[in-house]
Amino acid sequence: QVQLVESGGGLVQAGDSLRLSCAASGRIFSGSTIGWFRQAPGKEREFVARINWSSITSYADFVKGRFTISRDNAKNTVYLQMNSLKPEDTAVYFCAADVAGGRWSPRAVNYEYWGQGTQVTVSS
Repeated sequence: QVQLVESGGGLVQAGDSLRLSCAASGRIFSGSTIGWFRQAPGKEREFVARINWSSITSYADFVKGRFTISRDNAKNTVYLQMNSLKPEDTAVYFCAADVAGGRWSPRAVNYEYWGQGTQVTVSS
């Protein structure tokens, strides 16, 4: 059983920064991948970033150079530092866990556990 809780969203202006947190409880396997996804109204849920427990990371092209994913294993927490935010970043942001590991996938269907999401709104 795995539970994920996101926090850190809010309303900011274009160019500002936010740091999202994803706190995990339950049994997290050492080979698990944690991903961040987002979904805006009328759009598909899309991959943002992912990290494994060796701190290998991967990013969607539209956030490269602006967002950084990291983890603190002692706190069972994964972070998403978001800089230079744009109005196009407005969405509900979800963290998700692929506890099977090994797939290293940007596809939402490969992640078994999901948080409830946190709203990020960026005004122009």
